[in-house]
Amino acid sequence: MFDKGPNGPNPVADNFGLFYFNAPNFRLWAIITYMFIHGGFAHIFFNMFALFSFGPIVEYQMGSKKFFNFYFICGIGAIAFQMLVQAYEVHAITGAFTIDHPKLDQSYLAFGQKAQELYNIYHTSIVGASGAIFGLLIAFGMLFPDMELMIMFIPVPIKAKYIIPVYVVLELYLGFQQFAGDSVAHFAHIGGAILGYVMVKIWRLQRPNNFY
Repeated sequence: MFDKGPNGPNPVADNFGLFYFNAPNFRLWAIITYMFIHGGFAHIFFNMFALFSFGPIVEYQMGSKKFFNFYFICGIGAIAFQMLVQAYEVHAITGAFTIDHPKLDQSYLAFGQKAQELYNIYHTSIVGASGAIFGLLIAFGMLFPDMELMIMFIPVPIKAKYIIPVYVVLELYLGFQQFAGDSVAHFAHIGGAILGYVMVKIWRLQRPNNFY
């Protein structure tokens, strides 16, 4: 009836990944566990590489306890923002924020050409630490704006205050474009970035004087 993806059900993602709040597979604990589940080797490798690269210096500046809280607040904020975007998309299709009987295919077929899009919102899990990582990137850029970074495929170093905003704008562009076959939750990344910025401001974290 609907395109359910090439791999069929995934017990790990179904139980620990996060789904739309009205979806049959929504689990409250997944607000935390979704950050520990990834969609493949490349997904977890690049997230953990970023955490390894930027985490220690930001943790040193914040302190371990505050860094721990920061990381999870950004991850939760990321999924909250993604959920708001999904709610908007569901409302645009149905005129409401939820549908009745989301376990039944007939509940989606009532919306004609938008049926598959609505089905995908309800039955696609969100996994990965990328939202928390984006919060970390923002904190790094705010605390160490003039630190130079070597970026893959770019042969010259670029300061954090230039490359990180470009990355955020790119995510925003990709989120609005919604290219076919793009399964990345771009608005979760944006949500993590927003929470990262807000937390640095709320906590009044200052740039260290011994970096330039």
